[in-house]
Amino acid sequence: MHQLLKRSLSVVSLSESSRGWVLPTHQFFHTTRPSLSAKGGGNRPQSSETTPSSVGTASTVESADKNKSKSQRDRKQQANVSGDSSLIDSFGRFHSYLRISLTERCNLRCKYCMPAEGVQLTQKEHLLTSAEVIRLANLFVTEGVRKIRLTGGEPTVRKDLTEIVGQLKATNPLLESVGITTNGLMLTRQLVGLQRAGLDALNVSLDTLRATRYEQITRRKGWERVMAGIDLAIQLGYRPKVNCVLMKGFNDDEICDFVELTRVRNVDVRFIEYMPFTGNRWDTDKMVSFRTMLDTIRARYPAFEPLPNGPNDTSKAYRVPGYRGQMGFITSMTEHFCGSCNRLRITADGNLKVCLFGNTEVSLRDALRSPGCSEDDLRCLISAAVKRKKKQHAGASPLSTSFVHSAPHRPITLLAHDGGLQCRRYSSLSHVDEHTGRATMVDVDDKVSTKRVAKAQATVYVGPTIAALIENNELKKGDVLSISQMAAIVAAKKTSDLIPLCHNIPLSSIKVETSLNSSTNEVHILAKVKCDGKTGVEMEALTAVSIAALTVYDMCKAVSHEILIKNIMLVEKTGGKSEFYRKQLHHEPTLESRTIESREPDQMPIITRGYRTDPIITNEPFVPMYI
Repeated sequence: MHQLLKRSLSVVSLSESSRGWVLPTHQFFHTTRPSLSAKGGGNRPQSSETTPSSVGTASTVESADKNKSKSQRDRKQQANVSGDSSLIDSFGRFHSYLRISLTERCNLRCKYCMPAEGVQLTQKEHLLTSAEVIRLANLFVTEGVRKIRLTGGEPTVRKDLTEIVGQLKATNPLLESVGITTNGLMLTRQLVGLQRAGLDALNVSLDTLRATRYEQITRRKGWERVMAGIDLAIQLGYRPKVNCVLMKGFNDDEICDFVELTRVRNVDVRFIEYMPFTGNRWDTDKMVSFRTMLDTIRARYPAFEPLPNGPNDTSKAYRVPGYRGQMGFITSMTEHFCGSCNRLRITADGNLKVCLFGNTEVSLRDALRSPGCSEDDLRCLISAAVKRKKKQHAGASPLSTSFVHSAPHRPITLLAHDGGLQCRRYSSLSHVDEHTGRATMVDVDDKVSTKRVAKAQATVYVGPTIAALIENNELKKGDVLSISQMAAIVAAKKTSDLIPLCHNIPLSSIKVETSLNSSTNEVHILAKVKCDGKTGVEMEALTAVSIAALTVYDMCKAVSHEILIKNIMLVEKTGGKSEFYRKQLHHEPTLESRTIESREPDQMPIITRGYRTDPIITNEPFVPMYI
């Protein structure tokens, strides 16, 4: 096997006259014996005897067939996903691709990424553990994710990278691809082990083909090691993707050099339009557009031709006829691909980002580490974040989201209190025994089980300053609307634990909508709770909107305490002995109760009265400053 790899490596010492360097094969051998396993090499057969032209023709057909197969598979998968999947956003985009950052650390100090002394890193205890990474990945795969890419920082600096790849492949038979994005410095030491663990794909970040310039960009040596790692990947059967961020006046003079890299190497070089993130030291005029790149290449390679692309591909594929590899252009700035975006990201500290450009982040780590958090709770949190994803990274976010959650039956918690003095006369209310004064729960054993529905609402006046922060998602504590939805779901499930003498009910559905009214500077909350049981769920609905309102207050109070929670009310109750709905009136609300016989449920409109602006207690001159 050692000789086989050695013979294979000799093939790579090709007539690379354009770059004029020889592959340092001695770097590939270390204490772990390389192995071209059937899983790694067998799936990617290559022939060193094939001429470049024939390879180019074959690769075109292979690429077209591959993209056609991928497109068909994506459409089939999309058709099999139910409409209420937690990974479908409000624009119908199904997210099947997850990127997980394993670390914030990096062994380079690229000038456009961080200062020479590095950046302050998150404490280790606040980062996801390998077990948490696997648990989250398994949950996303269950929901429909089929491709996972491990990123950083630099993922190869994490000692358990190989184990994580192996566990992802071993525990998720539905997972079609596990890849990594790396700077390539550690590939010659780790790639064989990663292939044995099941690594399917490889992205290498490389912004220059000149060793001196590499040191200028990264403030480190190692260009030869990166090139050796790329060639090892090719020999092990991968087609590595080489990602290059082009910057005007810095490395845009190497465009054609990267094209030449694809002449004899089976690589996919992808030029990325420079993205001006906040905090970069570069000016926005450093960006080289896709059209400019294309014009530069075609001036030297007139036959430069496009290739078919898959439905969710972010890269526009091209090739020079007869060249073994291909090119790609990621047009993040000039021709964004938001309409077909199927990507989600999890940061190293466990925050879910639904858009690379967005500042919306929801902490899955905190949810994971909460004692009572179930997988259903995590799905609700993920669903809320995904459904608030904007149409495009420069567009406006939807004002409301909703999701459905099923809650399993939980053990009933009883609260009982013995009465006071024996001479006291006790109320005849149903929750209190008139003779002993002991609190009791209503006996519903003789009642008939029916479908019960309750709707409740609440309003939180936050003022223009906080409203603007919520709309732009700039509050330090996170996404107010999504997190308040999650709080409402959890509260509805725990109503019997919070309110004495409430029956514990196996809820079949909880739907929560939160929206921001920018004109009135109010957060509107609506909860709809369902169950099949012998008692109603109005308390669950009211508890949901109350806790959601308090969550809004808690997340915003650091900005101002001039926040008013108001109009917590029941909107509708159906399915029991009597039904209730609230009428719209110009003055004080009128509550009306009707029996099932007098009004059918489907004839009952949900009409909400106008919101009050005056405080409930009026004997003191309390008025919020913004009203």
